[in-house]
Amino acid sequence: MPRFDDIRLLRINYLRGPNIWTYRPVLEVWLDLGRLEDFPSNKLPGLNERLTAWLPALVEHHCGVGERGGFLQRLVGGTWCGHVLEHVVIELLNLAGMATGFGQTRSTSQPGVYRMVFRARDEQIARVALAEGHRLLMAAINDQPFDVDAAVRRLRKEVDDSYLGPSTASIVSAATDRGIPHFRLNDGNLVQLGYGAAQRRIWTAESEFTSAIAEGISRDKDLTKSLLQACGVPVPEGRIAASPAQAWEAAEDSGLPVVVKPTDANHGRGVTLELSTREEIEAAWALADKEGSEVIVERYIRGDEHRLLVVGGKVVAAARGEVVAITGNGRDTVAALIDSQLNSDPRRGIEEEFPLETIDVWKDQAVQLQLRRQGLDAGAVPEAGRQVLIQRNGNVAVDCTDLVHPDVAHLAGLAARVVGLDIAGIDLVAQDISQPLAAQGAAVVEVNAGPGLLMHLKPAVGAPRPVGQAIAAHLFPEDEGGAAPGRIPIVGVTGTRHTATIARLVAWLLHLAGHHTGVACGDGLYLDRRRVDAGDSAHWEAGRRLLVNQMVQAAVIENGARSILRDGLAYDRCQVGVVTDMDGAEALADFDVQDDAQMRKVVRTQIDVVLDSGVGVLHAADPRVADLAELCDGSIVFYAEQGDQPALAAHRAEGGRAVFLQGGRVILVTGAAERPLGKLVSLSPAADGPAVEALLAAVATGWALDIAPDLIAAGLKTFDTDVLPARPARATPAPTLF
Repeated sequence: MPRFDDIRLLRINYLRGPNIWTYRPVLEVWLDLGRLEDFPSNKLPGLNERLTAWLPALVEHHCGVGERGGFLQRLVGGTWCGHVLEHVVIELLNLAGMATGFGQTRSTSQPGVYRMVFRARDEQIARVALAEGHRLLMAAINDQPFDVDAAVRRLRKEVDDSYLGPSTASIVSAATDRGIPHFRLNDGNLVQLGYGAAQRRIWTAESEFTSAIAEGISRDKDLTKSLLQACGVPVPEGRIAASPAQAWEAAEDSGLPVVVKPTDANHGRGVTLELSTREEIEAAWALADKEGSEVIVERYIRGDEHRLLVVGGKVVAAARGEVVAITGNGRDTVAALIDSQLNSDPRRGIEEEFPLETIDVWKDQAVQLQLRRQGLDAGAVPEAGRQVLIQRNGNVAVDCTDLVHPDVAHLAGLAARVVGLDIAGIDLVAQDISQPLAAQGAAVVEVNAGPGLLMHLKPAVGAPRPVGQAIAAHLFPEDEGGAAPGRIPIVGVTGTRHTATIARLVAWLLHLAGHHTGVACGDGLYLDRRRVDAGDSAHWEAGRRLLVNQMVQAAVIENGARSILRDGLAYDRCQVGVVTDMDGAEALADFDVQDDAQMRKVVRTQIDVVLDSGVGVLHAADPRVADLAELCDGSIVFYAEQGDQPALAAHRAEGGRAVFLQGGRVILVTGAAERPLGKLVSLSPAADGPAVEALLAAVATGWALDIAPDLIAAGLKTFDTDVLPARPARATPAPTLF
């Protein structure tokens, strides 16, 4: 078999919002198979065997067959390589820990050219997955070697580098389960939950309610202790030590044994427990001094280390620490025993997803100090049966939430409130968490801002706790008057006829109704009637600018067909979706849109995202638009100049709502009930020609937003008539792709 040239990737496009394929972001790839167009999978000797050997889990892909092994059936029967690439990429993402199930491949009007898409939570990860999948498939086609494990490692590294950390991801997932939209504000873990004025922001396990003052207090462990002590929270005695000599003096004053630790470090770094000799204490001071700005010496509290997660003043999860030790066998070194007995534990790893960290005895000075206290080092060989202590802290991974005594929970909540944190990790040492602290001499030793959630999400022992849900509920309480959490009224307008005018008029009506409204349309970007960008803003970037603005209480966003095809929508769902027409296919040849059927797939995107409680506003005079009503999850309001349009009349017969002209008067109808709004020419002196259609669409949209009819009438009278269209808009044809 001769060698095949690479499949050409003609275009790679990240669709960041709902699109013609799905509600979620995808990577869309235009492929040219070249000579492979004549060679489906069953005509490429050995391809199927190599793919299933390298990626055995392909058997789990149902594909269009709808059952396990469905994709393998397609391989055996013969499927084209664009479709094969889709499944290879999806499987690589699955192996890298970013589970993905959605993908599609469709032919275009150009022979051998296909459009392939797959679910892509992150653009950079998706691009790396595509590159690795492309290389793997070509190696399989041409019977060349390929290191699948190396490819998965590269992709997994990209996932670790680019995607949300586990704490942030758990909160985002909980918000998504409640229908709260989200998007990232940077390349890290700063995430916006919700839109506009209804949004909340998180950064890992910190929220916008986490004050800088409270975070600063929590970093200063000495100040934290003094505040807690003043409020009756038990804390260990101790003081700051500026030198090893002062550390020994502080230890003598506090009473031996003691703990030496940095005042402002975290994750147990630089912390050494149960020190009794001057040599140990001075060595521990040097270790702690490297990890923080100051060193504190405290009385040692006997018991186990515990971490209690407090959200909104309440304990929602608790975990207990484990003392880590190895057992000598008389043959292996301490370093070898750590690797075989501890680091082999599947709960340990270097990535953030593991609840326990890998122990590097050669780099971890705290472990080295612990070994020296026992007369050992990394190269020593402990005798058979000897227990060697490796770590006394930093291994909090045993769930004990159900054991927390009410008094302990009260003090933990009090500690968080005293410091001022809405989300806090309370570290305390106690012999029995199910008993009050005072009776056992227990104490709170630290209060932490931005606590890690992984120990509660994936405890080494015990049941996971829904901490992401607790934080999402804290940010978006369930009893917010029944309003959809995190959402503002969003109106999406799609079509080619006067859509910018409709958007601006609807925004004017929302303004009169008391909303600080943003508009992104072809006439520019507006914030509460102030134009902040004069350029064409009917695109994804402008829409997203409105949704990140905390002042915006309602948004009106124009979405042209080209914008939908290039980027997708800027929002996941909307309160009202408006479609004026399905014209303009001739300008979309570079997206392979050739006819009304393909145009319908584009335009329907706007109606597909209308909320269950929302409304689709459709032009009844265009049967193609009227037919979209069946796709809307919400209700429908039709509009037309003539009230006898078939779709409008049928809708009205079923009790539906509509807006039309009758004797020059604007009529709002619900079934048989009619309400005149007034003569159109008196409502808007410029109401003639193409302006009529735009005005009726805006009236229908205002009504769909539950704006009072009298206010709609007032809005028409006061709207700037210079904005109304004088002639139909004309689409400009674009160059073809091929």
